[in-house]
Amino acid sequence: MFRNVAELVELADKNDKLISELMIQQEMEVTGKSRDEIMEQMEKNLKVMENAVERGLNGVHSHSGLTGGDAVLLQNYIQKGNFLSGETILDAVSKAVATNEVNAAMGTICATPTAGSAGVVPGTLFAVKNKLSPTREQMIRFLFTAGAFGFVVANNASISGAAGGCQAEVGSASGMAAAAIVEMAGGTPKQCADAMAITLKNMLGLVCDPVAGLVEVPCVKRNAMGAANAMVAADMALAGISSRIPCDEVIDAMYKIGQVMPTALRETAQGGLAATPTGRELETKIFGVPFEERE
Repeated sequence: MFRNVAELVELADKNDKLISELMIQQEMEVTGKSRDEIMEQMEKNLKVMENAVERGLNGVHSHSGLTGGDAVLLQNYIQKGNFLSGETILDAVSKAVATNEVNAAMGTICATPTAGSAGVVPGTLFAVKNKLSPTREQMIRFLFTAGAFGFVVANNASISGAAGGCQAEVGSASGMAAAAIVEMAGGTPKQCADAMAITLKNMLGLVCDPVAGLVEVPCVKRNAMGAANAMVAADMALAGISSRIPCDEVIDAMYKIGQVMPTALRETAQGGLAATPTGRELETKIFGVPFEERE
C-alpha cells in the first residue's frame, strides 16, 4: 500500500484518512485478518506496555545492578513541583525509563521497534494520555501510527543497533513516537512526517555502545532523552515548523550513516562508552573477566 513516508502522506491526504487507519488497512491486507482481530492484537500490545510502565514506576532493578529505580526517582522529583522542564516531558521521560528498566530486569515489554528502544513509544503515549485524555481506540491508533513510520524505516533503512547504531533503534523509536503524538493531538499527516524527520535529524550518528554488552547502560537513559526529543519535535511540528529535509531523505541519510559507522560502535561493546575505563571495570565486575578475555 505504501513504501515510504511520501506515499503514506499522499495516501492519507488523497483519501482523507488518518495514518493509523492506513496502517490498519495494510495489516488487514497483508495478514488476511479482520479489523477486529488486528485491533485486538494491538490492544494486547498496548496492555503489555501499560503493565511495563506500571511495574517500572513501582521500582525494578536489573540482575546486573547497572540499572533500576530511576523512574521512581524522577516521579518523586516531579511530585515536588520544582522541576525545570515541562511536566508532560518529564512524565514521558520517567515512563520511558520505567519501561526500559523492566526490560533490563528481564520483564515483559513490547519491542517498539526493538527491546533496547522499547521505552520511547509507551513513555510518550502514557504521558500524553494525561494531557489529551484519548479514548482506548485512540491509544491503539497511536501504536498503529508509530508502526506505520517504523514500517517505513525497517524497509528502507534499519532498526537494528548492530546494523546502524543506536540512531536506528532509539532514533527510529523517537521518530515513530513523535509522529504518533502529532496524530493524537490532531495534527495533519504532513505534520506527522515533519515530526518524525525533526526527531530523527537530531539523533543521526548516535552510536550503539552498550556497557558489558548489556541493554542497560546507556540504553535506558537514551530512551529517556529519545522520549524528550519526540515530545519537543511533536510540538514543533504542531506549531507549523517543517523539516527542510524530507522525511524519506532523513531516513536514507540514517541508513547511509549506519553503513559507514565503525563496527566498534554498532552493538559490539568494543568502543564508545563500553570501552571507557569505568565501562570495562563494570564489565569485569559483572562477568568476572575483562572484555579481552571473554569468548
